[in-house]
Amino acid sequence: MITSMRSFLFPGIVVAVTIFVLWYSHLPVSIVASNMAQVEREAARGGYRLIDVETLSKRYQSARETILLVDTRQEWEHRTGHIAESVNFPMEPTWWARWQKKGALNVLLGPDRGKMIVFY
Repeated sequence: MITSMRSFLFPGIVVAVTIFVLWYSHLPVSIVASNMAQVEREAARGGYRLIDVETLSKRYQSARETILLVDTRQEWEHRTGHIAESVNFPMEPTWWARWQKKGALNVLLGPDRGKMIVFY
């Protein structure tokens, strides 16, 4: 009886952990990063710099060729309207999606690493 109980316990724990990980990784950004301080901490931890819209707009207008704009919304959203010359790279706002698309992102960015890359 104890052996049969153990044979059900381990798979049950594995299923529970898997469900939790899937649930947590698909939380909307508004729940995961609920305030700007948390966004700033995550950016610092990931080695990203944040830029405000006004600064980006000025730089985009004066030196557009030095910026690569990456629209991370779904393809149909990009089709309905986007910033001129941006490229579409659909990605969910989760760590799992970022991890899964890491290789595809390297291909998209290409060898030219001199541009400022802005994700929106």
